[in-house]
Amino acid sequence: MKKVKISISGMHCASCASNIERSLRKVSGVKECSVSAVTNKAFVECEDKTSEEDMRKAVAKVGYKVVSVE
Repeated sequence: MKKVKISISGMHCASCASNIERSLRKVSGVKECSVSAVTNKAFVECEDKTSEEDMRKAVAKVGYKVVSVE
C-alpha cells in the first residue's frame, strides 16, 4: 500500500471535492480517498501497482486539473 497526495486546481466547494472523490474511488486499486476543497488536495491510499496516470485521468474526467502528485 502507498499513500499519495494529489494537488488539484479548479475546486470551489464541497461538491467539487465530492465529485473528485467519487471518481478517484472508481480507479482500480484505490482503497481510501479523501478530498479537501479547502486545501485543494486529495489524499489517496492505494495499492502499489495503482497507476498515477489512472488517478490523473479520474480527476480530469470530472473537469479538474492535477497540479502535482507526491
